[in-house]
Amino acid sequence: MTDPIPPPDLRAIGWPDLPELREAAGGARIARVIGQHRSAYVVADGPEHEWRAQPPAPWTRPRYDPELRAAVGDWVTVEPDGKHILAVLPRYALLKRAAAGEHYKAQPIAANIDSVLVVVGLDRDFNPRRIERYLLLVQASGAAPVLVLTKADQCEIVEDVLDTLVEIIEAGVPVHPVNAKDAASIAVLHPYLGPGRTVVLVGSSGAGKSTLTNTLLGTERMKTNTVRENDQRGRHTTTFRALIPLPQGGCLIDTPGMRELKLSGEELLEEGAFADIDAFASACRFSDCGHTNEPGCAILAALEDGSLDEARYAHYLKLRDERDAAATSLAARRAEVKEVHKGFHKRLKDKYGRR
Repeated sequence: MTDPIPPPDLRAIGWPDLPELREAAGGARIARVIGQHRSAYVVADGPEHEWRAQPPAPWTRPRYDPELRAAVGDWVTVEPDGKHILAVLPRYALLKRAAAGEHYKAQPIAANIDSVLVVVGLDRDFNPRRIERYLLLVQASGAAPVLVLTKADQCEIVEDVLDTLVEIIEAGVPVHPVNAKDAASIAVLHPYLGPGRTVVLVGSSGAGKSTLTNTLLGTERMKTNTVRENDQRGRHTTTFRALIPLPQGGCLIDTPGMRELKLSGEELLEEGAFADIDAFASACRFSDCGHTNEPGCAILAALEDGSLDEARYAHYLKLRDERDAAATSLAARRAEVKEVHKGFHKRLKDKYGRR
């Protein structure tokens, strides 16, 4: 049996044409999730052909694992008439966070993305600590982080700002100061937006995500509002995640502004923006160094000579503790879900017997 050939329009909405995806589809009709609502998904098999499809019944159950449901960006198989989703095809990236609230719950943001554009305004929105948190979430997703600094035309100290991001730049994260309203300025982002590629925009409200989207599209598709002068905050103009084909050949997922960025528990602090701290720790005399008062502690030495910023190290410790607490909650949640499924199958067996 030959591999099924996807409709040509799939490429226009980011189809990567990976053999493992074609094999997993098994000849079934393929579509991509481009929107998500309470009772249905919006799927498409081309930039001009989208429709609503119903999810499988298990997805509607309250205790069903959110990561097993489709997210915006997922490739799915659907029935021949397209009315029902059959299954989610294997993902190669998933951006997620822990949902706000007391009880742990994973919240997928976007699936199958190649790059995550972290959009930060060069105004009161600029916060290196929040940028580190964003990058930590992105690096756990399997996608590549790209830092986009908007409102560069309104900032007179762009070079000084870049100096505060030296560790991020040295870790290999691309950093692009831009004027989000100027098509020539954002042309620097085009290499991330080619055919078969998908990017997602994340950032706080008012950072300029919708403005950036409109300029990339060359049209006022996304509603924008000005930032309030009194607190430099935006007015949350994007209210849902939507996948949008781009003139550059790829496609983009725009997300609402995120008020809270809780770690999922699966982040690796020793990579990316904090790789230098891990390098310092590996140079300590003792492998189990607690970095408090041990002799030969490279972390303490770096703090003393200024090669490691105290505020940044304190933020690293805060993120590490938060990650560890989230990891514990994640393990407990997975054990709870496992017990629920075990109990469900036991009830089926007691009622109907072994089949």
